[in-house]
Amino acid sequence: MASISYLWVNRAKFPITSAQFYKTWAKRILLIPSLLKRNSKRNSLVRKGAMIHQRAEIGEVTVNGHKSKLTIGSQSFLGKVTIALHDSVIIGQKVCINDGVEILTASHDISDPEWKHVKGKVIIEDYAWIGTGAMILPGVTIGRGAVVGARAVVSKSVPAGAIAVGIPAVPISKKRSEELNYDPCEFLAANRAWLVG
Repeated sequence: MASISYLWVNRAKFPITSAQFYKTWAKRILLIPSLLKRNSKRNSLVRKGAMIHQRAEIGEVTVNGHKSKLTIGSQSFLGKVTIALHDSVIIGQKVCINDGVEILTASHDISDPEWKHVKGKVIIEDYAWIGTGAMILPGVTIGRGAVVGARAVVSKSVPAGAIAVGIPAVPISKKRSEELNYDPCEFLAANRAWLVG
C-alpha cells in the first residue's frame, strides 16, 4: 500500500457533520489490517536494502537474494510474486505484476560442459503489465507499456507497447496504446478509502 504517512497527508477530507465523513472512516478502519500488512512488507524489504517508492503496492512478495538489487518505482503494484535476485531487478513506475509471476535473474549455461551459472538483470519499464503466472527469465527487458500474457515464458526482451504471449513468449500483431495515463494502484480499496473516500 501507499505509505501510511502518504495516505494521511493526502487523505480526502469531509465535514464531520456529513454522512460521507462517517462512511469514509468506517471503510478506513475496516481496511487497516490490509494497509498495515502491505506497509510492513514494504518496510521490511526497504530495511534490508531494497529501493521501493513509498507509493508502490507490495503484496505477498517472496524475494530471495540481496534485497539491494531490487528497485520498484512509484505506483507499481506487485501481487503474489516471486523474485530471485542473483542480479538486479528494476521495476519502473505504474507497472502491474499479477499473482503467480516469477522473475528469475540466473540460470545455467546448458552449452557449457561445466554447467556454469549465468546471470542477467531484468528491467520492467513504466506501464508494463505482467499477466498471471508469467515467468520472466534472466537478461530480459520488458519495454514501456508492454503486456506479457498470462502463463507466458519470456526468454527474450519485449519491445515497448508489444503484447507477448505463449511459451516462449512472442509478440502478436496487436499493439497497446502509446498514450498511457493510469495508476494500477488506484483501484485498491484501501487506497480509495483514504484518497477518494
